[in-house]
Amino acid sequence: MKLMSIRLELARDHDFPNGSPSRGYEFVAPLDVEGHIDVEAWRKQRKHCNVWRFWEGEADEYGHLIHTRGRSWAFHYDIKGDPDVDESGYRFDSHRFVEGEYVSLREQDDVMRTFQVVSVRSAGQAQLAKQGGAAAS
Repeated sequence: MKLMSIRLELARDHDFPNGSPSRGYEFVAPLDVEGHIDVEAWRKQRKHCNVWRFWEGEADEYGHLIHTRGRSWAFHYDIKGDPDVDESGYRFDSHRFVEGEYVSLREQDDVMRTFQVVSVRSAGQAQLAKQGGAAAS
């Protein structure tokens, strides 16, 4: 199963009526043909399934995509960030990660926020873009 880089950007809400491309996440996960996270492929490749949280005005955080005992997905900041605070994806097990779709996350401040999937591409292509100095979008 191919690893994909998924970029989520804050969707419009009360505080950001136009959304915000400077607030979001980029993470790596194996997706099936319909765009769902493949848990069996994740088990085999979990060390490559990392996450980057970018939020204007705050320090970037880095960690991993984890699958909890309750069969839910979360972002765990064990590389750079607070490892005691995970951010849970709402129904990530059933959502499709395809461009234009919306997903929700319960963030560190315990607020549920909605994000739009703005790009899904090969994780290898995403790494090449970052190494070449291009913005990851």
